[in-house]
Amino acid sequence: MKTIDELLAEGVTGKRVFVRADLNVPLDGTTITDDGRIRAVVPTVKALAEAGARVVVASHLGRPKGAPDPAFSLAPAAARLGELLGADVAFATDTVGESARATVAGLTDGRVAVIENLRFNAGETSKDDAERAAFAAQLAELADLYVGDGFGAVHRKHASVFDLPARLPHAAGYLIATEVGVLKKLTDEVKRPYVVVLGGAKVSDKLGVIDHLLEKADRILVGGGMAYTFLKAKGHEVGISLLQEDQIPACLEYLARAEKRGVEFVLPVDVLVSADFPDLKTKAPANPTTVAADAIPATEEGLDIGPKTRELYAAKLADAGTVFWNGPMGVFEHPDYAGGTQAVAQALLDSPAFTVVGGGDSAAAVRLLGFDENAFGHISTGGGASLEYLEGKQLPGLVALED
Repeated sequence: MKTIDELLAEGVTGKRVFVRADLNVPLDGTTITDDGRIRAVVPTVKALAEAGARVVVASHLGRPKGAPDPAFSLAPAAARLGELLGADVAFATDTVGESARATVAGLTDGRVAVIENLRFNAGETSKDDAERAAFAAQLAELADLYVGDGFGAVHRKHASVFDLPARLPHAAGYLIATEVGVLKKLTDEVKRPYVVVLGGAKVSDKLGVIDHLLEKADRILVGGGMAYTFLKAKGHEVGISLLQEDQIPACLEYLARAEKRGVEFVLPVDVLVSADFPDLKTKAPANPTTVAADAIPATEEGLDIGPKTRELYAAKLADAGTVFWNGPMGVFEHPDYAGGTQAVAQALLDSPAFTVVGGGDSAAAVRLLGFDENAFGHISTGGGASLEYLEGKQLPGLVALED
């Protein structure tokens, strides 16, 4: 896989360089609530611009249905990228149309443009190879070189991720190189004990990674909504908590495999419950109660791990050599149910381990709760991509960047 430094050494002055970034940031209207993914691509864009390239940045945002939708415009992300670069960033109001062609043609050496949301074109995400290829061919007309740096999208077989690199000389950007290097430390160069912390809503989202990590991890700590399916599998009442009944057989299998292999599989011992899901907009007091994890009332919902579980998980992380954390421990967006996620984050900071926060809601929680991002070993920009890499899958966007 060619690196961006090798590309820069060959010379990019005057060349149009297409950078597939991940600017898929959360928006409140037109206000960006977490700019972490934009900041992550700045080193690559800045290096290319300073070397005299004419940089064309492209990304998706949200899930528009293959047609323009103002709610998913990249205009706010383009403006924020300009602020972070300290330079004007041109913005094209389409992907491969008149505005994109004119905007790219107007670039001079060292300048940057962002084209509109790639998913405004149905060809970007099409499962039809010919339709995807046709869109990739149109994108290729905008550039001379390709740099892949949208790690959060490399697990998608999309036109700008998979098909476009085949049409242009290509290299991996700094972010992708960093992400892959970190993930290798979780697969090939693990310092033990290796502790995995998994949360989030659904067991089904984590089946593949649990299956794979049962062969590699020393301990797996489970929280979030997915914990209640495991608790139900052990015969406990979970009230109206999140539950995937169809995943109970898989949970039982994983618990049995963990015991057979000597992997500690740790579930909550107490939880915070309420009969009403909290109001996340007003953050009105939720007045939760704490109950044992095997004694959740039938009319109550588990919404966070309890204080005893927080202490238990901190103890299980204290001597770790490597930690991978993906998924919050509760409804962290509400202050009354953020304590479990906050406790895990603090335990990672207190641990001597190499710590990786696996993107998605975990990364958002770290920022929302006010932690110093630089204090963690690495905060990934791609939750789904990280999980699929750890499952041992081949990621289309990385395959496409291989020489």
